[in-house]
Formats: sequence, structure tokens, C-alpha cells
Amino acid sequence: AVSSPWPVIILLNCSLHTFRFIGAGKPPMFGDYEAQRHWQEITYNLPVHEWYFNTTDNNLNYWGLDYPPLTAYHSLLCGHVASLINPDWVELHTSQGFESSAHKLFMRATVLIADLLMYVPAVVLYCFYLSEGSNRKKVCLVLCILLYPGLILIDYGHFQYNSISLGLALWGVLGLGLGWDMLGSLAFVLAVNYKQMELYHSLPFFCYLLGKCFKQGMAGRGLFLLVKIAVTVLVTFTLCWLPFLTDPGQVLQVLHRLFPVGRGLFEDKVANTWCSLNVLIKIKTILSTDTQLYLSLAATLLAALPSSIKLLTKPTLWQFKLALVNSSLAFFLFSFQVHEKSILLPALPVCLLLGDLPLPAVWFLQASTFSMLPLFLKDGLFVPYAVTSSAFVFYSVYLLSALEHSSEEELQLKSLSLLPFLSQSPGQFYLSVAAMAGLSFMSVALAPPARLPDLFPLLVSVFSFLHFLGLLLYFNVVQIAEPPSPRRKNPKKTE
Repeated sequence: AVSSPWPVIILLNCSLHTFRFIGAGKPPMFGDYEAQRHWQEITYNLPVHEWYFNTTDNNLNYWGLDYPPLTAYHSLLCGHVASLINPDWVELHTSQGFESSAHKLFMRATVLIADLLMYVPAVVLYCFYLSEGSNRKKVCLVLCILLYPGLILIDYGHFQYNSISLGLALWGVLGLGLGWDMLGSLAFVLAVNYKQMELYHSLPFFCYLLGKCFKQGMAGRGLFLLVKIAVTVLVTFTLCWLPFLTDPGQVLQVLHRLFPVGRGLFEDKVANTWCSLNVLIKIKTILSTDTQLYLSLAATLLAALPSSIKLLTKPTLWQFKLALVNSSLAFFLFSFQVHEKSILLPALPVCLLLGDLPLPAVWFLQASTFSMLPLFLKDGLFVPYAVTSSAFVFYSVYLLSALEHSSEEELQLKSLSLLPFLSQSPGQFYLSVAAMAGLSFMSVALAPPARLPDLFPLLVSVFSFLHFLGLLLYFNVVQIAEPPSPRRKNPKKTE
């Protein structure tokens, strides 16, 4: 039943359980948990102009701050609260590697508060105001989105605050979907200024708003709307960066920290094109860094271009949601310097399609969680991963009747019978999930051959990549073919 408390109970229990498996206690870097604590230490004790610079008090090689100003301000706020509770938690230098039960509880509480203030309200409002169906279906959507394992495990286990940037981006979607373009623009600019990876969503926001201005006429209302949006964006950026604008060197140093080209084309075994292709062609070896950068830029723009053009010519909410998926997935698959957890960026707009295209959405979200398995294993999160993934698949398939909505018409493929490779059936879904489960348990239970120590992470990466590439093609076809949302008879359009 929809009123069953078990989904919420599982969510809360897993969030508490995963906190015990974070990367703390592992010198010399102590995991992402220590990174977040260290940023509180730095921002609390040092003046603003030293936050992004390498100094005797700020060793950038030890979790140097590499996110935009809003992340730094959030760390400063948490640092002040931490200092009021126990100054030892943020004592300069001596607090490095610090951990205690009380501090762990405090850090987990900061993530939970961020969820409750920023992410959860946005999810609830989206489901009740921008999705169709009965109240029962809307409650089901809320539960399924909040049960998405990827975000739970990364924020509460690996330990980060992705719910803030994703929540702000979702507030931006809400603003645009409800016709509040300035508020939507404001929210999205704040998202970008919290985590620069939100640029994955920038093309759809830009094309939607510009397309809307064109539609209203650039000689009248459209031009006025464009000016209002431009002023909103510029003022918001200025306020976020105000402490750094007094010195151009400060701005350049922050930008250098935000976009570290020297880290290379990809990190670890990320499930994108370059890592998968690197199995056959050693791209990082045979191509210079500049060539890799230009190649990834060209491939990313080409992959995102069809979706962006379509949205520019038809700025509706349905097109906007699909463009968010296609653009962010194109960035994940083809852009430069991608991390495993960047898959959360396409996962957010896919969550928004759970009510419209439940089977491909559930399939993608499960594959996205599976793609981060090597990262979870490093943090000792296999049990929480298995529990949350099983719960998500069960409840999403059951509550959203995902497997009952897999006909060509409901998958928006009825008019595309010449593309049979895009078809999706319950049998294929179960086979895929079984393969993910098998690889997951093999990664834990079996030792890889001595000559191939990265065999299982590589298999996870390539297997996930094939899913993402196929689903990128599917979502692009759905957007460009332009049928209305399959679960609606009279879809609302935001002009």
C-alpha cells in the first residue's frame, strides 16, 4: 500500500547505517568525510583571500578547496556551528584526521538537515505540482525518488552534500515549470555556484529560456524577459563571487581550482566513453592533454546539440526534462575529467521521468547506482549498496507498475519500429539487473587474476557504459520524435 511506512523506514535506517562505513579513519587523506571537515577548518580559521591559495596554513594537496564559493560559505557556516559545539573539531592543523562519535553525528546531521531543507521539499513540490496522476501516484513518485540509492550512498556513505546542488537545480526546474523564470534562473545559478558540475544542466536551462524569449518575440515581451533573466543571472553571480572580485588574481585562482585540467581525461574506472575506449586504445597515453581536452569538448557538444536545438525550437516542460537528461548524460559520457559520482547529475532529471517513462527511468537509476560500485567498495558500503538497491528496484517496480508500462506505445517507440534495438522488455530488464547483481557479488567474493587486478571494476564500468550509451540514444529519440508524455492524455505545456 502507498501508506506503508517501510520505504521511509528503509531510507532512514540506511542513512544511519551507511554513516558507519564512511572513508574516515583511513590515513593519510581520511576520505571525503575528512575533506568536508577540513573545508570547515580552513574557511573558519583563514581569511577569504586564502581559501583557494596554497599557503603555510592551507596545503592544497591536502583536500584543497576545489568547489565554488557557495560550497565554501556552507563550510564556513558549518564550521561556526561546529566550533560552538566543540572547538577541537575545527582547530587549525591539529584537527586534521579528527573523528569521534559526536562529530560523526554532527556531520551526518548536517547532511540530513540539507536534505530536509533543500532537496526533499523540492521533490515533494515537483511531484505534486508538475507531475500528473492521482495523489496516490504522486506519493509513490515522492517515495521512489527519495529512495534512489545513488544519492543516499554518496551523501551519507561516501559523504558529500550533493543534495544541496541537486536540490537547487530541482528548484530551478520547479521555477521554470511553474512559469517563475527569474526564480528558476536564480536557483540554477546558485546550484552552479555550489558545484560546478551543475554546468551539465546549463545547456537545457539556457535553451529553454532563450527559446521562450524567441517565442514571445524579441521585439517585445521576449526581449524584456531576456533582459530580466540576464540581470538576475549577473546579479546572482556577482553576489556569490563578491568577496573575490576585488582582485582578478583571486578570481583566476578560484577558476583554476574549479577546473583542474591537469587531473586528466577521467579518474579511476568511470563508466564513460573515454574510460571504456581506453581498454582498446590508450587515449591518455597517445594523445596530449590539449588534444584530449579539445576532443572531449567537441564530442560533448556534438552529443548534446540535437537535444538542445530541439528544446530551443520547442520550449515545453516535457522537452525541457528530456533535454536535461540528454545534456547531462552527454556531458558524463564525453566530457573532460569526469568522476564516477558525476552520474548523479543525469540521475536527477531521470528521476523526474519516473512517472512518465517508469521502466527506462528505473533501469537507468539502477545502472547508475551499480556504476559506482567500485567507489562504494572502497568505502566499505557493499551491504548498504545491496540493501538500498534491492529496496529501490522492488518499490519502484511495484509502486510505479514499471513492468506493466513497457509496450512500444508507452515507451514512445510505436512510430519507430525501424529501431528495434531500442525496445525494452521486462525480460531484458530482469536479465540486466541479474547481471548487475552477479557482477556485484563477484566483485566482493572473487579475487581477480594477478595479471588483471582491475578486472571487476573495469567490467562494472564497461557494462554500465553500454547501458548509458543505449539510454542516451533512447532518450534522444524520444525527445526528437516529439510524442507527448506517454502517461498523459492531455499533457500540460509551459510556454
